[in-house]
Amino acid sequence: MFSMGCVNSYGSYQTQYHIDQFVNEDMSTLSWIGTLQFAVMNLFGIPSGILCERFDSRLVTFVGGVIMGVALIIASFCDDAVWKLMITQGIMFAIGASLVFIPATSIPSQWFTSKRALAVGIVVAGSGIGGLWLTPATDSMIENLGTGWSLRITGIIVVAVNSVASLFMRNRLKVTGHDKIVDFSIFRDIRFLFIFGGGICGTTAYFTPLFSLPSFAIQITGKSKSFSTNLITIINAASTVGRVATGQVAPFLGNINTLSVCTLIASLSILVLWLPFHATGTLIACAIVYGLFCGGFIGLLPVVMAELWGVHRIATIIGLLYIANFAGTMVGAPSSGAILDN
Repeated sequence: MFSMGCVNSYGSYQTQYHIDQFVNEDMSTLSWIGTLQFAVMNLFGIPSGILCERFDSRLVTFVGGVIMGVALIIASFCDDAVWKLMITQGIMFAIGASLVFIPATSIPSQWFTSKRALAVGIVVAGSGIGGLWLTPATDSMIENLGTGWSLRITGIIVVAVNSVASLFMRNRLKVTGHDKIVDFSIFRDIRFLFIFGGGICGTTAYFTPLFSLPSFAIQITGKSKSFSTNLITIINAASTVGRVATGQVAPFLGNINTLSVCTLIASLSILVLWLPFHATGTLIACAIVYGLFCGGFIGLLPVVMAELWGVHRIATIIGLLYIANFAGTMVGAPSSGAILDN
């Protein structure tokens, strides 16, 4: 709920930073904070996967939750420079989020077989639920208490909730060491290379609507700040439904087929509904359609990994795949911010 939920709701902070605290900073610069959240979370996927396979997932998840919360609390005192927020709200938070997200998405694949896609879909739906309530809550806290207290309160909640959630994390497979810390031989598998390339392309565009659509609504179409916040909420709400729905559909269409269809429709929603039109209705329609299908991209990747290569090294394999997500995110969000600036 919080590892990806905070990333999904970052658009509220980015909009506030742009119109209030850092009015002289370009949108592309401010987008680096959210970019680093997701990018570093993916880059740290390899060490997170290794830790999950060598230590109790409850310990790994607990430590990750503490790091996430402390990062947000420290960020609340860094309101004088964007680079400080990049380090705290961006990089430090991302390291903690990775320690939470990797075990959360890999453990269900160990426990479920026939209902694996649905199980993982329900788990990753938590990120949509997190973004769904965090976005309006963040907007309300910023308006009434200020950005600093919004970050502090969120940080405290993150530590408290994740501490409780970590108690229920349990590996089905015995935690044991391996001869190789990371087995890169999987890169010789053509199937992995195709999925790796798809991960780069998919994540290049994944956060563009979440980060840039709200600012686009304000700057280009003259919509209100509340409307821009509602767009993020709509995406997260639709994403929550979509992640569970794709888990239901995947056993019938096939995991890889469902993943491909979700990625295609999410892409078309941007090209067909967002870019050609600036009307309120089409922006809302884009948020709904994109939200419904973008969740399949995140939710089905762990399922596809388990289907193709089994569950014994699933955490490490997911960590290797997330290198692709790191590369795509580092390019996508800043590029969309730069395009919006110009």
